[in-house]
Amino acid sequence: MITIDEPSAAASGAAATARFRTDKSPFQAVRDSPKDRVSELAREVLSAVHDTIRRHRVTYHEYNALKAWLIAVGADGEWPLFLDVWVEHAVEEVATDHRNGSKGTIEGPYYVPGSPECGAFATIPMRADERGVPLRWAGRITSVDGTPLQGSIELWHADADGRYSQFAPNLPEWNLRGTFTADPDGTFEITTIRPAPYQIPTDGSCGRLIAAAGWHAWRPAHLHVKVSAAGHQQLTTQLYFPDDPHNDDDIASAVKPELLLEPRTQSDGSQRVVYDFVLDPEKY
Repeated sequence: MITIDEPSAAASGAAATARFRTDKSPFQAVRDSPKDRVSELAREVLSAVHDTIRRHRVTYHEYNALKAWLIAVGADGEWPLFLDVWVEHAVEEVATDHRNGSKGTIEGPYYVPGSPECGAFATIPMRADERGVPLRWAGRITSVDGTPLQGSIELWHADADGRYSQFAPNLPEWNLRGTFTADPDGTFEITTIRPAPYQIPTDGSCGRLIAAAGWHAWRPAHLHVKVSAAGHQQLTTQLYFPDDPHNDDDIASAVKPELLLEPRTQSDGSQRVVYDFVLDPEKY
């Protein structure tokens, strides 16, 4: 576990890199890839870079600036952030375009497996004085044919300051992270708080790119989920709130119309949403 002393790009990047190395086995998954496949992908990526250089007549000063920036991204530990923000959404689209069930979107760099088991009707782990609008979310998990599934939902999201536990200082380890197992009829109800929108870290190399390009760094408020059930493909997605100003220009390009919630404000000021999941069977 990486200890984070301050909410910086370097600290967050170090935590994301360490977590990726712990949880993923990328080379194992592609160890048998044919050399022709590796060659084709590598050559096309390099060709796209070459075409950009030729089309825009990139100068040596610009080339050296790019080289220095790429080195800095690695030194800052920001490759997980860079790839998840600007590349992952295209990979996700290709990986899930065969599905008929609920829409997915990017995982992002802040997922941590093994969150506490909470049951089907429960409150996510949070501080006693957790700030934010209380949010109660009811839903159901089914297969594409309507069969109810006693699946599990891993939920994680930022707090009212836009910070994630295990990636920012002074937060309990599992704050706003929990795993919920639906009842046999597929139903669940989760109590949490509405997360805040936030800017991705801007004090490192990704921030320098954002500033140089005149972009913004905002992600709209969202709930992260992974939904699993026996015999079905796991769904990784995010759920968004319709009034967020950055739904249309999310820096990570992860918002889809199907992922917008419809919260209803209750008499006590809390909000309630209903959102169901439909999972695709595994391919055999």
